[in-house]
Amino acid sequence: MAKKEADSKAAKSAKAAKPDKDKKKGGLKKYLKDLRSEVKKVVWPSRKQVTNNTGIVMTVMVLMGLFLFAIDTGLAAAIKALLSIGS
Repeated sequence: MAKKEADSKAAKSAKAAKPDKDKKKGGLKKYLKDLRSEVKKVVWPSRKQVTNNTGIVMTVMVLMGLFLFAIDTGLAAAIKALLSIGS
């Protein structure tokens, strides 16, 4: 009896995994309608917030560039010094 229940549960889960063809009808229309309703929920940042965040990102990029340049220059000098020891 337990085997029959397990088989029926497996059959139900396999059936549930298959997409119904009825759900595809109006799919694009429903998708666009849902998309429009979700876009209405978005809280867009103000011009001041965007400008402020852009300035922060640009500053961090410049600082990280300088940091990586310093690390690269230091490591290059160290490798050059190590290679010149053997000569």
